[in-house]
Amino acid sequence: MLKLYYARGTCALASHIALEEAQADYEVERLDFAKNEQRSTAYLAINAKGRVPSLITERGTLTETPALLVYIAQLHPAARLAPLDDPFALARMQEFNSYLCSTVHVAHGHRQRGARWSDDEAAHKSMAAKVPQNMRDCFALIEREYLVGPWVMGEAYSVADAYLFTVARWLAGDSVDLREFPRAQAHFDRVAARPAVQKVMTLHA
Repeated sequence: MLKLYYARGTCALASHIALEEAQADYEVERLDFAKNEQRSTAYLAINAKGRVPSLITERGTLTETPALLVYIAQLHPAARLAPLDDPFALARMQEFNSYLCSTVHVAHGHRQRGARWSDDEAAHKSMAAKVPQNMRDCFALIEREYLVGPWVMGEAYSVADAYLFTVARWLAGDSVDLREFPRAQAHFDRVAARPAVQKVMTLHA
């Protein structure tokens, strides 16, 4: 059985959705960031980064959302959560997931976690002030370049859709209205309506 460590409001939601969509045999454990449980000795022994998600597998622990998403898709090919038989399409999906991880998530992180990049309080305020524009720019690109069909990969739902849904949930806190991006808003609504997503959201609301 797989075990996912998650926290509310984090990117771990994407992996949780993927597990549910795949009908995987899994369990979850929630960490309370308000209590700093991600920095506990017990959890650091699982994930030395002190972050979520972490996925315990029979072969060891996996971290980082793009890795977990493609692993879940590959472990459950019948769920068709990734274009596993098309190397180019799979790379395109990974391109998108990597953009969310390396650019959009980092832009979002500047709002509350400026201390990761600077010890200067003024710099923290400056970074936070830039977050709405950076996130708006990121979603403008996603709207223009990636949402060419009902799903990120066109006609086929994939783990990339769970990831985009997860990141889109952060926009309101970043002072960006998702309705500025009609395709992204429509995508968000389609993902939110999926039974697997509705089930998972009861633990992430």
